[in-house]
Amino acid sequence: MGQQRQLSAETRAVIEELVPEAAKARRVFIFTGAGVSAESGIPTFRDAQTGLWAKYDPVMLASIDGFRKDPANVWKWYDERRQTMSQCMPNAGHTAITEWQRMLAPVQGRLDLATQNIDDLHRIAGTEQLIELHGNIWEVRPLGAGFADAFRLMDCPLSEHPPRAADGSTLRPNVVWFGEMLDESVLNHAFHCAMKADLALSIGTSSLVYPAAALPFVAREHGATLVEINPERTELTAAADYVLQEPSALALPALVEGIRSILPGNPA
Repeated sequence: MGQQRQLSAETRAVIEELVPEAAKARRVFIFTGAGVSAESGIPTFRDAQTGLWAKYDPVMLASIDGFRKDPANVWKWYDERRQTMSQCMPNAGHTAITEWQRMLAPVQGRLDLATQNIDDLHRIAGTEQLIELHGNIWEVRPLGAGFADAFRLMDCPLSEHPPRAADGSTLRPNVVWFGEMLDESVLNHAFHCAMKADLALSIGTSSLVYPAAALPFVAREHGATLVEINPERTELTAAADYVLQEPSALALPALVEGIRSILPGNPA
């Protein structure tokens, strides 16, 4: 067996300082990115372009123009990604977020989570108040329809590429592609939650893809204490009040366990 990862002494010290403040927070906002899913074994968007897919322009696999040109090929790629994701499970970071959300209920607190990930792992882990900024790979919608018209399609692998609705019309993945705007109502809800937060965490994201990357900054501008959890420094690091330079599957359970030890109504 491999050696179990451990938190650095520096990280443990930061968590010890952060826990009392985090335990006081009653409106928590969490923003997650690809790093959280990568710890469950899910390839990032770029990493998914390997093997036969390496020769394709990513824009042609994830854009409306590419889809209209060759919907079958785009769906073959997404079907392969769905099959990979179906073999992955939530990690300790996912479950720690869900546990924190449940711990806030007895003290009339609330935790909202906005994610850039499309893999459904936060929902599988049991997280509620979930905002999927970039959609969900397990949902489909008719061409020309919006997020509100999406529905689940769990067949894996799919029986045909592209899948079709009952009326024979072509279905597309319910995800945000290159050149597309995020759903306005979804994005506005995320910003509303960020502005209401007294504690905000940015986890596993490079903080480069806007407008979503603005969420942690907006939370801080509205008075939230800002925490970054990421193995590498990002554009957000200098603005954060606390930085845990660790994988989220390692740092989040330690943070949540510390909060549990002092949060009313949650026995240690």
